[in-house]
Amino acid sequence: MPCHVQTAKSLLSSEKMYNSCYLFSVPTLWSSSPISSAASINGRCIISLQPSGLVFKPTKLLKNSRTISPFSNIEHRKTCSSSISAILTDHPTISNMEVDSENVGLVSLDPSLEPYKDHFRYRMRRYLDQKKLIEKHETTVEEFAQGYTKFGFNREEGCIVYREWAPAAQEAEVIGDFNGWNGSAHKMEKDQFGVWSIRIPDCSGNPSIPHNSRVKFRFKHSNGVWVDRIPAWIKYATQDSTRFAAPYDGVYWDPPPSQRYQFKFPRPPKPEAPRIYEAHVGMSSSEPRINTYREFADEILPRIRANNYNTVQLMAVMEHSYYASFGYHVTNYFAVSSRSGTPEDLKYLIDKAHSLGLQVLMDVVHSHASKNITDGLNGFDIGQSSQESYFHTGDRGYHKLWDSRVFNYANWEVLRFLLSNLRWWLDEFKFDGFRFDGVTSMLYHHHGINMAFTGNYNEYFSEDTDVDAVVYLMLANNLIHSILPDAIVIAEDVSGMPGIGRPVIEGGIGFDYRLAMAIPDKWIDYLKNKKDEEWSMNEITWSLTNRRHTEKCVAYAESHDQAIVGDKTIAFTLMDKEMYSGMSSLTEASPVIERGIALHKMIHFLTMALGGEGYLCFMGNEFGHPDWIDFPREGNDWSYDKCRRQWDLVDTDHLRFRLLNAFNKAMNLLDENFKFLASPKQIVSSTDEDNKVIVFERGDLVFVFNFHPENTYEGYKVGCDLPGKYRVALDSDAWEFGGHGRVGHDVDHFTNPEGVPGVPETNFNNRPNSFKVLSPPRTCVVYYRVEEDLNGVKENDESSSYNDADASEMLHDVNNLCEESYSAEKKKDG
Repeated sequence: MPCHVQTAKSLLSSEKMYNSCYLFSVPTLWSSSPISSAASINGRCIISLQPSGLVFKPTKLLKNSRTISPFSNIEHRKTCSSSISAILTDHPTISNMEVDSENVGLVSLDPSLEPYKDHFRYRMRRYLDQKKLIEKHETTVEEFAQGYTKFGFNREEGCIVYREWAPAAQEAEVIGDFNGWNGSAHKMEKDQFGVWSIRIPDCSGNPSIPHNSRVKFRFKHSNGVWVDRIPAWIKYATQDSTRFAAPYDGVYWDPPPSQRYQFKFPRPPKPEAPRIYEAHVGMSSSEPRINTYREFADEILPRIRANNYNTVQLMAVMEHSYYASFGYHVTNYFAVSSRSGTPEDLKYLIDKAHSLGLQVLMDVVHSHASKNITDGLNGFDIGQSSQESYFHTGDRGYHKLWDSRVFNYANWEVLRFLLSNLRWWLDEFKFDGFRFDGVTSMLYHHHGINMAFTGNYNEYFSEDTDVDAVVYLMLANNLIHSILPDAIVIAEDVSGMPGIGRPVIEGGIGFDYRLAMAIPDKWIDYLKNKKDEEWSMNEITWSLTNRRHTEKCVAYAESHDQAIVGDKTIAFTLMDKEMYSGMSSLTEASPVIERGIALHKMIHFLTMALGGEGYLCFMGNEFGHPDWIDFPREGNDWSYDKCRRQWDLVDTDHLRFRLLNAFNKAMNLLDENFKFLASPKQIVSSTDEDNKVIVFERGDLVFVFNFHPENTYEGYKVGCDLPGKYRVALDSDAWEFGGHGRVGHDVDHFTNPEGVPGVPETNFNNRPNSFKVLSPPRTCVVYYRVEEDLNGVKENDESSSYNDADASEMLHDVNNLCEESYSAEKKKDG
């Protein structure tokens, strides 16, 4: 999220939110009943944090009663008792549940969490009680999460049924084009749970509300004032394009069968490791305008596939009335952003991606909601209590840094709304998973504002923890993986809360990956504040490997945050104004351009190879897009000039942007062939501060990064695990990538044994074998082991994940990526 609180450097002061995390969302008249082995840890690669001893104890429950409105299916609700109160004292099922530390898998995995086992037991009980409560009154969580089949507009036999949860409304009616915006003939009825409904019979065999016609929900305040709002569950919303800043209208979307998009391709298999291309459809055009879903599908998806990404992450899918919010101030959660097309157009995009073997993730924003009253969910808040609203009241319901509203995650209808929202995008649009935005803000009452997380476990498990939100995320992840077991779900969390990337059954929150958000901050700090000779190989390596064992991360050197106006991308930071004059291969590269291209390749590749179990790149950063992103706004006269991507730069043969793009393509291809991101083997054998060299193994590949600005090392000794013959798999100094071709790709590197077998301290850098390489300045070279038998003939071993033939084929592909385009460059430098 742009200017995210997750930077933990907000200028705003942190206000202590009142704590209600011990209040159970369990009705008193309902009852319910009661969670891997640790692998060896490489000290250099794994964070090891020690708790300071504070034990989390749920010492109190709030004593003020508050009314909640949980209810079962629409058909069954009227048989239930009327109002339902929140728990005032310990729930009887809690004391009866037999859960001890052995049942909390996280504690077994990380013994340092032992002092906090009460916290994990508590939130597990909260989760189990909430889940059982849903199962009792809604059959299953999966059924509960089909709220969109009951709420909003739905077709039932011979009529349209519209339902809306608005317990504080005094009267209500539905209005729209179909009744001339006069709701007097379409009054709605309210039930005991605050749900308004109306059945609108068909007329002459046709729906009374035509497809693609405008509708709104009109209701009366307690003060007698009538207001018009977009239905909360609306599936499409549009605005009058001829009027500046026109309000949105809800649209009844129910196309006839002939106009509905039919998916043709199955979801592709889940990748062993996601290589994610983060994209914004609207700003993906070369022209200064808003791009469409279909144009993105036909023109941009092939680029992404050609660069060997296996996953696309789409931003700004849910409707947001303010374009410059980058999609993070959502107004309509079930509606596709109409700027880029219709729901059927988005389905076309996703199906096209699947046909190319690309999975599609959605950037989902459940951390907060736009405070826009006219167009958004906030319009249903008319001063009622939290239990009659989607949001908390008072300060707790307002996010000061983002100027937005905060959900009440303990509310039954909020749970229904948000869980159903996830299922809607999975079922209706065939998304393959989600990246949850702003998770840090959800996890803590302080939202991470002015909180510089140090790794002390007390920062994660205390009264600052919003257990309501934690339980929601546990329910969400359980639901997603129940519906789609192969789903990929990523948390944008800067705090690094232990367990966020572990299964719910262990006491974790259930995400598959966490974004390694500290990495881009480290690179920007180095590029802006340190001279090249001041770069610390130890510090860089620590920043890249500082993650929890068994909790996977998606690494990235820069994302959309670094590309927004006011900040600079890595390429722009490195080369600045010379990007506008020095990127032509027809002229000799200046020292600034030489350094910029070399370090851009190294930074992105080192981040990918060492920073996590997945990799992410934002649209345009793969080729060093020169301009920042500036959305149309008053400050730039509503210009789209900087809200686009200049694909012509990478498509022009003589421009050096193609060099960066070619290397990005090659490093993705390297993982495609060698699967190093999915390998649990990650060993950093050397961080040579004097020579500015980092050597490590990922899988069975050996990586050598020389960050020295001037020194070439001939016969530089590197350690490795397996003996044998090694050859170059990828070389950033190759001609094809704007280098000087100094490293021979046809050279065989034979290993020598080091020290006493089985005694690591006698080895070279704790590695049992070594070989020598040529390492030019500001280059990275990767070596693979050639599979051979004793006679020197390649083994035909199907169990081997790769062999000489595989690598040779890959090198052939890499070396031909840009050969024709850069023949002039080769001749000039040769």
